[in-house]
Amino acid sequence: MKNTTNSIRLVSLLLIGFQSGSAVDFEWKSHDREQPLPPVIEPGEFSVGDKAGTPPSDAIVLFDGKNKSAWVDMNGNPTKWIVKEGALECVPSSGYIRTLQSFGDCQLHVEWATPKEVKGNSQGRGNSGVFFGLGQYEIQVLDCYQNTTYADGLAGSLYGQYPPLVNACKAPGEWQTYDIIYTAPRFSASGELISPAYITAFHNGVLIQYHSELSGPTSWINRPPYVNHPEKLPLAFQDHGNPVRFRNVWVRELGKKSKPEFYLSESKLDELAGVWNRGHRTIEITRGAFGTLKMTLGGQELVLYATSEDTFFAKTTDVIVHFKEERMIEISVGE
Repeated sequence: MKNTTNSIRLVSLLLIGFQSGSAVDFEWKSHDREQPLPPVIEPGEFSVGDKAGTPPSDAIVLFDGKNKSAWVDMNGNPTKWIVKEGALECVPSSGYIRTLQSFGDCQLHVEWATPKEVKGNSQGRGNSGVFFGLGQYEIQVLDCYQNTTYADGLAGSLYGQYPPLVNACKAPGEWQTYDIIYTAPRFSASGELISPAYITAFHNGVLIQYHSELSGPTSWINRPPYVNHPEKLPLAFQDHGNPVRFRNVWVRELGKKSKPEFYLSESKLDELAGVWNRGHRTIEITRGAFGTLKMTLGGQELVLYATSEDTFFAKTTDVIVHFKEERMIEISVGE
């Protein structure tokens, strides 16, 4: 028994040593002079009180206090939310809004304020939400200043799954900040979950979610499983019947650089679906899931993602599709 125990201990130590660093395969040598330096950016400025700050120079600005062109309703039509005194304000009963552009792994900065005049209590007081994955994964927005509600519905909660580590809410009407690191879930070609979504978040500079692993989409009364979806999907804000305001909204994409992706309106996607002329041949375009299109080329079905209203690309092979006038289509392969 003693020898067996010692053998187990030795194997365990070897495994620990292997996992602790010996298996790491760095792309560059230590202090390698050939290793590229990171790009230099301007970091921007923090917001102070009613004065909105400025985003870092490499950020994609989603709302600058004036222009709401980056936002549409969930069907891709113009939103009824309004710009008022430098803020994007929810118009109750107008519906959720989403970004035109889709995002995967990212750093998102959002500033929000609940109504100064307090109405309601619990979940009926200054309620909204910040969503990733086209409304699937929510970080709750709520007036939780001296307002009691259930723990996993507090401001900063991953709704229905994880309460915030602390309640860092300011008083009603005051501007508050979320800084969120989102890691999108990954799925295999057959639709099986490879890795879940993770969120780290700061509320008013205080850590409230630390690499929290989502079990699937957030939901009101249950915890549904993951549904296969593209890595990049639009961000969204919730209309929960309260005139919550947002300002200084920007995002920085993380990871390897990739083509920008856009989630077009339902009417535009329907317009692009159908039979198109490609020289003396025709090709059929069909609707895919989550704002994508599909076509068959060389016997292979390809999923197409939008980079503009008339240009799409495939991720599995180097194919670019241009939709032209008079129902003509141009397909570039391997360029």
